[in-house]
This record gives sequence, C-alpha cells and structure tokens, in this order.
Amino acid sequence: MRGICLCGGLGARLGLLTKVTNKHLLQVYDKPMVFYPIKTLVDMGITEICLVTGGNYAGKFLELIGNGKRLGLDSVEYQYQEGHGGIADALKYAERFAGKEKIAVILGDNIFQDNMRWYKEAFEKRDKGASIITKVVSREDAQRFGVVAMKAGKLYKIIEKPKFPPTRYAVTGLYFYDSQVWEIIKGLKPSKRGELEITDVNNTYAKKGQLTYDVINGHWTDCGAYDTLFKANQLVYDEHRPRNNS
Repeated sequence: MRGICLCGGLGARLGLLTKVTNKHLLQVYDKPMVFYPIKTLVDMGITEICLVTGGNYAGKFLELIGNGKRLGLDSVEYQYQEGHGGIADALKYAERFAGKEKIAVILGDNIFQDNMRWYKEAFEKRDKGASIITKVVSREDAQRFGVVAMKAGKLYKIIEKPKFPPTRYAVTGLYFYDSQVWEIIKGLKPSKRGELEITDVNNTYAKKGQLTYDVINGHWTDCGAYDTLFKANQLVYDEHRPRNNS
C-alpha cells in the first residue's frame, strides 16, 4: 500500500497565520503540522508516500522534508496541485504514483492519537472498495463534518455538514481506497463550491455497497480553524508533557 498526504488549499480560516506560509507548515506544539500525518502513515508501515501541495509555498515542503529519511520514509514524491479544486482534485495528482496499488490518503492537517496499522491491514485483506475512519463527536461538532448516515444498521451515505446529523460518526481525514478511485474522480462534477468533493468519492463507493467505516477511540482533530489548531496543540502537549509520579 502507498500513502498520499494532501497539503493543498488556502487555509483561509486561519487568516493572517497563512498569509506568508502554507497551513500545513505551521507549528503544532514542537513539530510542523505536516509531520503528524506523515508519522501516522509511517506508523502504519507505509514508507513510500506522495505529498500533494500547491500555492506559493510548495517549495518549502521540499526544504523541510527533503527525501523523508529522518521521518522514517523510504521515498517521498512531490506533486503540485494547480489551483484550489478540492480534496478529490488534489488526490488525482497522485494517480501515476499509486498505479494499481491500494492507497491510504490522509489530510495534512489531521492529527490522530491511535496507531492506524490495524485498519490499514484490515483493508489490505479486502478485494475491493473503500474504507473511512470515523470518530464519535458531539451533535454540535457533527454539524461541521461529513457524517455517516445509516439504514438498517448499515452505512448507506455520507452527509456533508448536516444541520440535523443522523449519527455522531464524523468522517476524519483518513481514507483507504482501491484503484477504482481514479476513475471515480474522473467522473465527478464540481460542487456548488466549484470543487471536486471527497464526500462524492465516498458516496460513489457507498452506492456500490463498497464503503465501510471504522470508529477510533483515541483523540483526533484537524487544524483548519483557530479553535481546532489550539485544540491540537493542547492534545499533543498533554500527550507528551512529563508526568509527575511523586
């Protein structure tokens, strides 16, 4: 399995913090943000990755990460996303890198506490399809994410930012796909935002009956807004700070 880390977008919700840099290069506690999703991939046993970014600061990723050796990577390929066409648009740039292999896709602003190796290995055993990682959140928080909708106890659809969430299973920024994903992306139409949406990719798999989900226990957050960036710093600090055992 190969890994893809998506670090595009404008980071507009972070205002002046992203005026002179890419969001994913901002610091979270003692490391650049992008180091955390890369570590998630490495901890899963994925050491060949493609990093997709764009904008004016794309070259900074090469300066920071280089060949990836010190982060536990065997190789890292860089791809440049033209414009800001959404998550699924960014993913399409990694098609040549992935070939026919299954892929793990992680958003560059997502931080997970759990080791995801089990989920990756479970997906590798499947013949085809896709799998998403979810986290139980409050009803209020569920309104900010894509949310799993159930019918007869089974996932049948992902609803994006629902006013009335049907469940509290929020879709995180970690996805597993087989090679069907490339043709699915090619068949997408831009949303009202003018972007190719990853939710539409997932719902295409769902319509085929090929989308499954897992629920994680440990903490998870993205870093796309002031409050979630602050939360990420707190979570990482709490996890790593020295404990007084006296």
